Amino acid sequence: MISRKRFIIVGTFFLMALFFILYRLADIQLIHTESFSKKGVNLVQESVNQRTQEVVIDDGRGRFVDKNGESLRNKVEPSLVLFPFLKDITWPVEELSDLVNVSSYELKSRLQDSTEPLVLSSKDNVNLSNIDLEKINKLEIPGVFGIYRQSPIEETIGEHIIGITGENAEVLRTKYPDREDLSYKTQIGLTGLEKAFDEFLLPDEETKLLYHVDGDGNPLFGVNVKYIADSNPFYPVTVKTTIDKDIQGIAEEVLEKQKVDNGGLVLLDVETNEILAMVSKPELDRSAGVTLTNHMVQPLFPGSIFKTVILAGAIEYGLDDATREFNCNLNLYGESDGGQDDGMLTLARSFAKSCNYTFTTLAEELIEKDNNVIENTAEKLGLLGPVGWSGKVFHYQNFKQLPDERSGKIWGDEKDKKVQRAIDQTAIGQKDVKVTPLGVANMMATIARGGHKEQIKIVENILYKNGTNMFSFTSNLLEEEKISPLTASKLQKQLRLVVTDPEGTGRRFQTSPYEVSGKSGTAQTGKKNEQGQTLYNKWFAGYFPSSNPKYALVVVEMDTTSAEAGTNASFYDIVADLSKLNKQ
Repeated sequence: MISRKRFIIVGTFFLMALFFILYRLADIQLIHTESFSKKGVNLVQESVNQRTQEVVIDDGRGRFVDKNGESLRNKVEPSLVLFPFLKDITWPVEELSDLVNVSSYELKSRLQDSTEPLVLSSKDNVNLSNIDLEKINKLEIPGVFGIYRQSPIEETIGEHIIGITGENAEVLRTKYPDREDLSYKTQIGLTGLEKAFDEFLLPDEETKLLYHVDGDGNPLFGVNVKYIADSNPFYPVTVKTTIDKDIQGIAEEVLEKQKVDNGGLVLLDVETNEILAMVSKPELDRSAGVTLTNHMVQPLFPGSIFKTVILAGAIEYGLDDATREFNCNLNLYGESDGGQDDGMLTLARSFAKSCNYTFTTLAEELIEKDNNVIENTAEKLGLLGPVGWSGKVFHYQNFKQLPDERSGKIWGDEKDKKVQRAIDQTAIGQKDVKVTPLGVANMMATIARGGHKEQIKIVENILYKNGTNMFSFTSNLLEEEKISPLTASKLQKQLRLVVTDPEGTGRRFQTSPYEVSGKSGTAQTGKKNEQGQTLYNKWFAGYFPSSNPKYALVVVEMDTTSAEAGTNASFYDIVADLSKLNKQ
């Protein structure tokens, strides 16, 4: 009786196991053949792929160009394709050798070691012209093709702007549940513009050369190679950015030369409020997650840059008496600690020399008049953000061109508005004050335009494959209150005095080829280096030419000692290089 019971249990177990195996086989071969597992793997296609060798000419993903139509990531390059079955057949290698200026011995040698299609281009010292490609294809040699192939630009620029892509099947299926045509290997945008415009950039179909092989890699259906191309006249799209490739290159070279390894810059066109260049350091490295962050859209301690806000508030509230003097021998708390010796200064010279006591005094007086005056003034200047372009784009009600941008903040606790020392520290851009370099650039552009506030654009258009317009990004106003034209005019004079005053913190720029207006900033970060030295964020922000503003520029170096900062030198070099560029 017991043995019969055991037999039934064991038999039931084996039947259940057999049933599971049969179900699994049916699931693989009959039920979910085109969408297997959470990744949505197309098993039919994968089985074909195992017997296929291919050369991808274009992955079908949309691309990015600068404002002049220059590619920012990929280039189309004439290339020679040789399929590996050539080493097993007789073919006119000498004729090809004469055309491509590569010895027949070298061509055969490279083929002998290849198990996959061989693609040769300029990096392999195979330099081909349009005419060469035509001649190669007229030879009609099976397995030999002259093609234009999309390939990455060797010296990439604007990496934090464009961002990166990667494979993530689960995110792909969650984000695009209706796109069953997408392979689980489809690249999706992870950062930057690749992330923001991902849905527009998704590929329709790859353009490729392919042929089928048996288990040993030999041609399965002869030596016929198929050309598969995307016939859609509208996709892939092109995202036309506002970036100027030449200026972006200059910006990256300058920061490299001045050894700004941690920080970056933002350069705006004052008239259009478009980003011409943006650089974030450290350089993007996929293997180091921390480098994926674009620091130009992340809040940082601004230091004395923030005194611009206090000055604007003082002007708006009538506290800018030109004859009033402040005792700049006192520290920010109004104490005499021997650290300051600037004597009695007017408001104008206090701003030029960045006297802390003047602006802590004004901040206290402003708070007495209006508890929210500091944050309201920062909003009027377009500082706090988010300031990147946002609006309705097709079914997106709040599409953001810079989705990683974070808002700045001023107060960590509302109770601090009643604490004198907290007000004083806030007035000079410390305590809990953090703003983005993008926001600071926008503030300077707003002042340069006389108080007119707009969202910042980094993309102008999305274009269809045939060049027609899919969507244009209009200039959007920032709807909050703004400073008066009179306030803007007074701020312009004060920012210019920072440079023209013999003791101004921006006096270095007196010799710039363009007249510069701006403000410096030094903010303690609360960190120390290995030698125990205090680390700072060092800033210079402004616009130029002063009399007819064209550019607004912010340069910041993070976590640096004051003596080592390359901020001012970088700003100076950018101004000089733009002057040279505009004279060409």
